[in-house]
Amino acid sequence: MSESLATKELTGEEVAELHREYVMQSWHKQGEPVMPVKSAKGIYVYDYDGNKYADMSSLLVCSNLGHELPEIVDAIKAQADKMCFMAPAYASEPKSKLAKMIVDLAGSDFYQRVFFTNGGADSNENAIKMARMVTGRQKIFSCYRSYHGSTLGASFASGDWRRFATEAGGAAPSFVHFMNPNMYEDGFERGKDDAKVTAVYLKRLEDQIIYENPDDIAAIIMESIVGANGVILPPDGYMEGVRALCDKYGILMICDEVMAGWCRTGKMFAWQNFDIKPDIFTFAKGVTCGYVPLGGVVVSKTISDYFTDHVLQCGLTYSGHTLACAAGVAAVNYYVEHDVAGHVKEMEGILKPFLEEMAAKHKCVGESRTIGLFSAMTIVKNKETRELMSPYHTANPVMGKIMGALKDKGFLTFGRETNVNICPPLTITAEELKAELPKVDEVLTWVDENFCD
Repeated sequence: MSESLATKELTGEEVAELHREYVMQSWHKQGEPVMPVKSAKGIYVYDYDGNKYADMSSLLVCSNLGHELPEIVDAIKAQADKMCFMAPAYASEPKSKLAKMIVDLAGSDFYQRVFFTNGGADSNENAIKMARMVTGRQKIFSCYRSYHGSTLGASFASGDWRRFATEAGGAAPSFVHFMNPNMYEDGFERGKDDAKVTAVYLKRLEDQIIYENPDDIAAIIMESIVGANGVILPPDGYMEGVRALCDKYGILMICDEVMAGWCRTGKMFAWQNFDIKPDIFTFAKGVTCGYVPLGGVVVSKTISDYFTDHVLQCGLTYSGHTLACAAGVAAVNYYVEHDVAGHVKEMEGILKPFLEEMAAKHKCVGESRTIGLFSAMTIVKNKETRELMSPYHTANPVMGKIMGALKDKGFLTFGRETNVNICPPLTITAEELKAELPKVDEVLTWVDENFCD
């Protein structure tokens, strides 16, 4: 890089042009238009023209405490003045503190240790490796309606179409997918058909376990609440039923908390909404709110004890990165000290009724699903037949137009397939939430009039 470029203050268009020319943009065709962001504060991001946008998805559901929270920023600055990085073999104060804080929040009666990673994908990757080492088994069960990351093992475990590129050389023979329930798309009614759906899907899963030989299955990995694929809430009793199957066949249960953890659902960890304790759970995103990359794997005492007698064959140069862990200590402390989980439940009292109203009012909304500040709407073409606006892995420009219309109103969010996700920063105030939600109503009215039968 030339010195002039390194020191030059760029315009928004220059930033965007360099991005289009030199950055490989994930999950996109290259060279497409991109919005340059100049700054961010609280729940808002700002472009180079001074336009303000509400970040109503916490970016990728990671900016849980909003942007530029002073407590996290100050902790990063203070740690940078002491020591930015130390190798994993050495103990550092931020890493030691954060591990203990996380274990205590998860429950030190059951959990013992944390293996730190760089992010969500390699958290899941290492959780899978640990499960195989502990059990001596190879097969990994995971849901079709899921996403666990883009590294090799995490991608094989993922169920949605983003795993296809990994499978270009052939699907991994030790990864087995099963269909998890999505009550609306499966034709059922939430709150009425839960017991029936749970019984059917658990029976199918047990049949599949038997056909695949339980003695070959190391773990079942699943998102505690399915996130990117539409905030799919499991029917009552389903998660407890999966836990029971794992116990019955000696299979480890891994819960992916990368998106759903850190108070997103109104609990510190989403698995705490159910009567279960996973043997292993993974985290990332909200542990530092994305300020510095960090993830981790939390293991039970039983698994921890195994690795006191056996070498943990997992390692990363930046495991327990000092600067990242300092950010993590500040973020986790903020969650606890400010009772963020309690605030999330209060805001759910605004968001959930609003989205239920949208489902009742609009032809294009088949169903809304909300737990805490984790929510999504299923967008349909025909409400009576439940015909989806954008069926799985099909190209449909309507969903992109919906996102564009929301952006034009200063409302930034994301969606996949036929879902619009709304997952704002957990620090959002009632006033901010009430100011932004009417924009959704306006866009949905436009969708009703232009794209629905």
